[in-house]
Amino acid sequence: MHAELQLGNQLCFRIYTAARLIIQAYTPILSKLGITYPQYLVLMVLWEQDSQPVNDIARRLMLETNTVTPLLHRMEKLGIISRKQGINDKRQHIVSLTKKGKDLEQQAYDTIPSCMTEQLSECPLSAEGYTQMAMQLDSLIDTLKQKY
Repeated sequence: MHAELQLGNQLCFRIYTAARLIIQAYTPILSKLGITYPQYLVLMVLWEQDSQPVNDIARRLMLETNTVTPLLHRMEKLGIISRKQGINDKRQHIVSLTKKGKDLEQQAYDTIPSCMTEQLSECPLSAEGYTQMAMQLDSLIDTLKQKY
């Protein structure tokens, strides 16, 4: 067998597994808020800047609009966001937080950071190590984003 094709030698497998397990750790916390991890990502984008076009949200999350649109539709049914046609361009839809969506920010702040810190407390990663890993992942993402 070729060493290059062994699962244990694949960086992509480690990244995939870490991402899947981190999302799994978020799931019980987010379910108490009544949202999923992808919905949480959309909310974080809107908490940073409310009332954005669907295209901008998709771009920020590095997803296609046809992936984001059904997600937004479910969030609208939950009363977390509202979607309205753009004023200048009727084809454009602007996504805004409802009161419920805005209230979720404080609820998320009150629970998610402390719960995730507790769950990851056994991870021997220092703040400096975390920052370094984040920078390396950002570099990897930027490199791959330019190619695909």
